[in-house]
Amino acid sequence: MYKIQTLDRISSKGLDNFPRDDYEIASEILNPDAILVRSHDMLSMELAASVKAIGRAGAGVNNIPVKELGQKGVVVFNTPGANANAVKELVLLGILLSSRPVVAANKWVNSLAGKGAEIAGLAEKGKKNYIGQEIKGKTLGVIGLGAIGAQVANAAVELGMNVVGYDPFLSINAAWSLKSEVKNAETLDTLFAKSDYITVHVPETPDTKGLISANTIKNMKDGVRIINIARGGLVNNEDILQALESGKVAALVTDFAAEELLNNDKVICMPHLGASTPEAEDNCAVMAVKELRDFLEQGTIVNSVNYPRCKMETPIPAGGTRLCICNKNVSGVVAKFSSVLGDANYNIAGMLNQNKNDLAYNLIDVDSKVDEATLKALEAIEGVINVRPIFA
Repeated sequence: MYKIQTLDRISSKGLDNFPRDDYEIASEILNPDAILVRSHDMLSMELAASVKAIGRAGAGVNNIPVKELGQKGVVVFNTPGANANAVKELVLLGILLSSRPVVAANKWVNSLAGKGAEIAGLAEKGKKNYIGQEIKGKTLGVIGLGAIGAQVANAAVELGMNVVGYDPFLSINAAWSLKSEVKNAETLDTLFAKSDYITVHVPETPDTKGLISANTIKNMKDGVRIINIARGGLVNNEDILQALESGKVAALVTDFAAEELLNNDKVICMPHLGASTPEAEDNCAVMAVKELRDFLEQGTIVNSVNYPRCKMETPIPAGGTRLCICNKNVSGVVAKFSSVLGDANYNIAGMLNQNKNDLAYNLIDVDSKVDEATLKALEAIEGVINVRPIFA
């Protein structure tokens, strides 16, 4: 029986994919095998030694101590692309809201309450104060062409926009998904110089923090409109407020509330609504549950942020054992696995080794049940973090 702890409200459509005969799920549970989380802050959370994996129902993992958990052999999964459509739609809304001042117009119209028959005339007279621009024919710059950025780019093309994208780490799959009309910008400065609108879709790292700042805004078109539904730290708020005041930037739409951004006529600030749809929550939960089940039951790793992708294409041998081994990525370790198993007279039916940065992960199929002494001998190998057997 596997034990799963939930730290947030997780969609029932995801949880229903745990077979109840094999899984126990609760928000309070002793010695869980894995944890399902959305936005709960785990950075200072003390985990039970039994925890083998974390499933993040969403893409961002800023609330999880990813590196530290990797060193302890805890695999952290996320669900890239599961909420992409929800975020894409909010970005498109942001582009439109930055172009047509409907939020301010609605607020003004509501102020006419109580004027009865005069309202129609007053509204007609006042509409001249809320003129906007069309997006058709304008250029959208998309920074980051992953699951979300690619969908935004394609949708903008369908709305009649010219689209330029920048992503030095563009994957082959993402490239294939892009419409041919999406043009590649060789540099960020090229994208800045061409774009009437800019939307960012990259993670927040030391390299991307403050991506939109005084140093980059100066290279943008006058009157550019910026949409940030990715991460708050990508935009330097102090710098962009100065650019809004000068008119260099016409509007900012952000999903990350901050004191300094509130009550500014040129800022539309939302409370992190990017993935706040039932469809996205369902998709993320279903994907996270599948990742955890595949890992716990088969040792498979897909969409981990701290361990490499690793999947055996063959099932665990009947009556055998699949050894799931996390280790430091140092030379000579894999050979020692074979030596320990060979000395104990175990036959290796299949072996797969993958690495990611300073960590490695191994799946080793043995055609019989591996005993406790051999498991301990494997764990004792220098560089090994943990060994988990799955018995067929």
